[in-house]
Amino acid sequence: MSAKPLPWNRVVLVLAIALVMLVALLVGIAFQQGGGKSIVTGQALLGGPFTLVDQDGKTRTEKDFLGHNLLIYFGYTFCPDVCPTELAKISAAMDQLPKDANVTPVFITIDPVRDGVKEMKAYASAFHPRLMALTGTEEQIRTAAKAYRVYFAKNTSAGTTDYLMDHSSIIYFMGKNGEYIAHFTVESTPEQIAERVRQAL
Repeated sequence: MSAKPLPWNRVVLVLAIALVMLVALLVGIAFQQGGGKSIVTGQALLGGPFTLVDQDGKTRTEKDFLGHNLLIYFGYTFCPDVCPTELAKISAAMDQLPKDANVTPVFITIDPVRDGVKEMKAYASAFHPRLMALTGTEEQIRTAAKAYRVYFAKNTSAGTTDYLMDHSSIIYFMGKNGEYIAHFTVESTPEQIAERVRQAL
């Protein structure tokens, strides 16, 4: 007696499970090879056109940064914890690189209503001297955030006129041609960031 062929939906399920297991295996191998660090490398669809204004009031587009490696972070000046921590981490990583390293740290606000040119200039001065702080209209900020797959939303749950901004917290390392090289999470250290940047220079 010949065996009955598996129903089509069963075949699809088996193939889907196999695909998930393969992806999990590849991720596990990559994680082990990276020493378990929260650093991811490879190609990704990140970055794109934007028009913003720096802390000196000068209009900047993505074309101004061609030829420069970038460490980009999206946050806001009223952020009580993670933003200053991550910007301090970027500053510490920059200090571990050669002084002439072709790397520009960039801070882009997600709260342009409160973060104008004056506020961004004052805030940037508290971190690395090469830090470029960018603001713009709400639409311009949304465009830039979308290009980098950044999540942000106003949080008024405190019930006051003040508000916080919920947002993703990732440092993006972009290459001289605007290509994605790597990203770093809150678990990454300045030493890990500096080492990865040195590898790309």
